[in-house]
Amino acid sequence: MAKDRGLSFYRRKKKISAAALREAFTWVFGIVAAVFIAVVLNFFLGTMISVVGVSMEPALYNGQTVFVDSFRYLISSPKRGDVVVFLPNGNKNAHYYVKRIVAVPGDRVQIQEGVLYVNGEESPWVTEKLLDPGIAANELTLENGRYFCLGDNPGNSEDSRSANIGPVEEEDIIGKAWFRAPCGESGMGFVK
Repeated sequence: MAKDRGLSFYRRKKKISAAALREAFTWVFGIVAAVFIAVVLNFFLGTMISVVGVSMEPALYNGQTVFVDSFRYLISSPKRGDVVVFLPNGNKNAHYYVKRIVAVPGDRVQIQEGVLYVNGEESPWVTEKLLDPGIAANELTLENGRYFCLGDNPGNSEDSRSANIGPVEEEDIIGKAWFRAPCGESGMGFVK
């Protein structure tokens, strides 16, 4: 006689295999380790800031988050073309400025008829006509530890041309902007 199998409310216990448990643990450990390493590196080697204003468009946009490498300038000096983050005149109460270095210590800087000249040659870092030469209307030579910084959008930039900012002291430079989070038309990637 066939056994009647009808409904049964008995549940079989599901067993979690050791391989699945190991894989889940590996994923969780990997994520926790990655977050920990990112936090430690950011704490010791850099910081994150938000761009204020439109002075660096189209490279960086207002409100965009930028990662700053504070370690790089402990072992080397800033170079022409670097996008740096600094506090103007070391003012800890000011917001961080993000600008491009166009001239380094020892360089001669002058803006004539809207063109930036560094050491008598047209600078490749400024493609727009500079309507306001500011303090660079007359040639100036940068002293040791001083950098001339301009925004990539110089028509809307308060930068080294302004008398209240002037050439940036190396000790006021927080670091080099090296990576940007996505914002507006500017996607995530390295700062150029």
